Amino acid sequence: MTPAHPPHNRKFSLSAVSLTKARPNKHDMPAMKAASRAIEDILVRSNFLTVAPFSWVTLILRYGLKNEDAPHYEKINKRYGDLPLAIEVDTHELLRASLEQLVLKFKLTALKALIHAGRKYERPIEQLEAELAKLNAST
Repeated sequence: MTPAHPPHNRKFSLSAVSLTKARPNKHDMPAMKAASRAIEDILVRSNFLTVAPFSWVTLILRYGLKNEDAPHYEKINKRYGDLPLAIEVDTHELLRASLEQLVLKFKLTALKALIHAGRKYERPIEQLEAELAKLNAST
């Protein structure tokens, strides 16, 4: 069965919610946009979404007190066709980060979540793993 499609052409969406009272970093939104575009390009190139039970992926970053390695899953949205994921990141690491540091953190977190989801749904993850290794080597 072909999954439903969103009312837009996006293949990946990144957003955030605060679990603490800490104010978000001033570079939060620009970093999220940059990371989202970069990750979306990798998803499309890697054929992650080809013949998948979902047509796109949404990832919510939960600004909390720890860094999780695995995402939390919701059911695939039947109306919009997305795979909703959420993962907690440590707010303390984000508060004083530069734009470049935030983009890197968001990319690393998104790649970890997508690789986990790729294994669960038997999607091609080689390009995601290669990008994660490259980013980890640069830190």
